[in-house]
Amino acid sequence: MKKFLSLLIAVSMVFAFAGCSDSNESNNQTELQTEETTQQEESKQSEEQNELSQSFDKDKIIIGLDENFPPMGFRNENNEIVGFDIDLAKEAAKRMGITVEFQPINWDSKELELDSGKVDLLWNGLTITEGRLENMLFTKPYLNNKQVILVKNDSAITKKDDLKGKPVGVQAESSAIAAVENDPIGQQLQLNEYSDNILAFTDLDLGRVDAVVADEIVVKYYLENNDTNFKLLDEDFGDEQYGIAAKKGNEALVNKLQAALDEMIADGSAAKISDNWFGSDIIVKE
Repeated sequence: MKKFLSLLIAVSMVFAFAGCSDSNESNNQTELQTEETTQQEESKQSEEQNELSQSFDKDKIIIGLDENFPPMGFRNENNEIVGFDIDLAKEAAKRMGITVEFQPINWDSKELELDSGKVDLLWNGLTITEGRLENMLFTKPYLNNKQVILVKNDSAITKKDDLKGKPVGVQAESSAIAAVENDPIGQQLQLNEYSDNILAFTDLDLGRVDAVVADEIVVKYYLENNDTNFKLLDEDFGDEQYGIAAKKGNEALVNKLQAALDEMIADGSAAKISDNWFGSDIIVKE
């Protein structure tokens, strides 16, 4: 009987040891597979970034823009795309030895258009924000801007605090939204989003909104070139800067573009373009 019990215990220990060995072997195999998958993903990402880094060698780059964003980029009476950013981009492209195509896009989907490779750059009064820096690669700032408040001349709104509870127009997916929401009174406003600022200005004129928050550069150009009954408040929603964005990993394109812009600033070409559109040199110089 004792011999039988001893034999039974010995057999049980053999099976238990075999089970542990199989489990350890399975765990090791899983770890190896996970490590191999991670290495493959990292290798793929590296290959994609290497491919992107060479994209500036193309003969042509495509610039995505909002075609209704004067004076940065918009269609004139002849349906031609013109603007400050357009002239700046044409001069930069010439110095880079490439041609440029301007592609109007849905500005709400600008990051998707860039990420998918449908456009090489976003260049149309694009504000540099922390969120965008996480998803896109930017040049150095080239223009200063702020988010200003536009109301009717006879409006009872005289300061930012008066906007509480009022309908306020903003462009969808614009930095104006972030600027308002980051302000202490931001959650107390009724934001009405529009596909472009011009539609927001129209609704302000019709009384559908009580104010519009938009880029100072855009608002001032609009006031100077249109007969309106609008005015700017003294207060605003903060300063910001414009930059030109490329897809993450496309450092070579951004570096080559930045070199062209630096050269344009140094020789006064950028200042001349600025003077043509704004009547003065407002280019950021670092």
